Amino acid sequence: MALDTSKIAVKKLDRMMAEMELARLAAEIAEHDKLYHQDDAPRISDADYDALRRRNTEIEARFPDLAREDSPTKKVGAAPAGRFAKVRHAKPMLSLDNAFDPEDVDGFFTRVRRFLDLPTNTAVEIVAEPKIDGLSISLRYEKGRFVQGATRGDGVEGEDVTPNLRTIKDIPQRLTGDVPDVIDIRGEIYMLREDFLALNEARVKADEPVFANPRNSAAGSLRQIDSSVTASRPLRFFAYTMGEASGPVGKTHWEFLQNLKAWGFQVNPKAKRCASAEEALAFYNAIGAERAALPYDIDGVVYKVNRFDWQDQLGMVSRAPRWAIAHKFPAEQAQTKLNEITIQVGRTGVLTPVANLEPITVGGVVVSRATLHNEDEIARKDIRVGDTVVIQRAGDVIPQVVSVVLEKRPKGSKPYDFPDRCPACGSLAIREEGEVAKRCTGGLICPAQRSERLRHFVSRVAFNIDGLGEERLQLFLDKGVIEGPADIFTLRTRDGKQAAPLAEWDGWGPQSALKLFQAIDDRRRVSFERFIYALGIHQVGEATAKLLARRYGTLDAWRAAMITAAQERKANPDESKKPEKIGPEFAALCDIAGIGLNMADDIAGFFAEKHNLDALNALEKAGVEVEPVEIVQAPADSPVAGKTVVFTGTLQTRTRQAAEAQAEKLGAKVAGSVSKKTGYVVIGADAGSKADKAKALGVAILTEDEWLKLIGET
Repeated sequence: MALDTSKIAVKKLDRMMAEMELARLAAEIAEHDKLYHQDDAPRISDADYDALRRRNTEIEARFPDLAREDSPTKKVGAAPAGRFAKVRHAKPMLSLDNAFDPEDVDGFFTRVRRFLDLPTNTAVEIVAEPKIDGLSISLRYEKGRFVQGATRGDGVEGEDVTPNLRTIKDIPQRLTGDVPDVIDIRGEIYMLREDFLALNEARVKADEPVFANPRNSAAGSLRQIDSSVTASRPLRFFAYTMGEASGPVGKTHWEFLQNLKAWGFQVNPKAKRCASAEEALAFYNAIGAERAALPYDIDGVVYKVNRFDWQDQLGMVSRAPRWAIAHKFPAEQAQTKLNEITIQVGRTGVLTPVANLEPITVGGVVVSRATLHNEDEIARKDIRVGDTVVIQRAGDVIPQVVSVVLEKRPKGSKPYDFPDRCPACGSLAIREEGEVAKRCTGGLICPAQRSERLRHFVSRVAFNIDGLGEERLQLFLDKGVIEGPADIFTLRTRDGKQAAPLAEWDGWGPQSALKLFQAIDDRRRVSFERFIYALGIHQVGEATAKLLARRYGTLDAWRAAMITAAQERKANPDESKKPEKIGPEFAALCDIAGIGLNMADDIAGFFAEKHNLDALNALEKAGVEVEPVEIVQAPADSPVAGKTVVFTGTLQTRTRQAAEAQAEKLGAKVAGSVSKKTGYVVIGADAGSKADKAKALGVAILTEDEWLKLIGET
């Protein structure tokens, strides 16, 4: 097996490993350069790319004699693609070294002073400019007339995209004022964020692939064979430096920027002169905080030594000038404004809050939405509409709000009030004890849950309708033929009235349609427990459905009891410890073994919604019949008739479920919790707190043998 050097720390590499790793890095970085500069389709984030280059530089610093001819430190960009004519730059288009923290910036100032042999207290004025995340371009002017434009390419040769550049309004075709006879103006092609979003929206409507971010959009728009395509895209241009120049353009970079504006170019208005590293870092922090409000994407700040004579002395090293450096922002975080909080309803009814953001590029992807997780998370971080928030995205992880920038909070902001109604259907949204999420009780009628609920409804342990699997069910949903459970049972009678008959649909025929209709008719009569399970009430599984069916016997009896229980709960919403104080029907529901307060709340909540009652009525109207469960009358001489019995611990002669079923046949009322009204607590091995509570309340405690003797099974 080949040695994987990519996982070995630089300081632990020996000479052979270092040589292997430099070869790997050269190939990988070259591939990413091609993807970024030629194909406009980067596969990794800027931060990951920078990490590869840093690792290469660190290895070369340890083993300088191993530096390769094709080393990334000696190259810029990627060779131009074959579909455009090549242009050789009069002066190379250099890349920039990167700074990632204040220490790197201090090091830049120190290196400049040391190279120029300046005293340590000498001020080194720099110009700080936002680093536009776009496509680098060189524009050649002769006698003030635009004659040729090219991409950076590999820094030596680029692509001739002159016709496309002529379509961009920010690029003047003729320069005004005192301009050198020959000058190369360099800058960045970019796209405003709002234009990018509009372009992607149009591409979605046209069923075309969307761009990942404004940089890719700008690059892809410029590098079109047909210049009319470029002309249709809202591209912009900022000028910020020069290549070849036949005459002077000023003594400083700042003066040159003013000349650029006078000649008719757009220059970033945020550029600022800074007299020290402290001022430069203050600018970096300020523009970073303002980043979300800018109409275009930036990924850092570029610092350039202001004096041209110092720039000339400093010169360049390898692929980058010594007189400039790019201070990059952390790629995984950015600040932006939270415009609105909306509630997204999941397929299982969970209400998830979502932050709708002022779009911002994070980790190479434009983010306009981020999860807020749940009600508690919003309260814990005190997230409010209008706040400036820190967004984090790492790799393919869903963007999330990390924190709030409190000093930017607008006056009069109010804490977010989490809704208690489902925004999709208007049903009550409840939060059960011990859970963090609120859940819609709309169940069968909630459009957000419709697909999931209907799949559950027809599943094997529910109505078990053969031939109505997930794919077919989704087809009916997409076509609007089925919206609720009752629509399944009226499918045959409605066939051909809303749309073409099912037999004429693609992939169907008379036989397959008839077979499905027959399968549906075969399931019009269903057992009570299957019916209860099919409703998809939260926490009500197969076992609980059986308990409910056995206790209430018929759908009519259960529905009437649950409607009453729901009314009792509504009248006592704050009571949470003693079900009997809520009401007798709700307390009776809680007393069923295996059903506690939380589950009872879910069941009662289902029946509290008129939508769900309407769905039940619609099923009956559609011809669904629910088979009643025979409630066995207890023997007249039963010693436990009317008594409330609780089983706890592990029984030896039978399962607890079998013991509970037997007790109910004898007329006992099986409960899951102990109270003063409990008649007997039957304890098996490892009986726990229920036995202790029974002892404290003075309730009769029976061993398994004593219980069997009581009911006459000794």
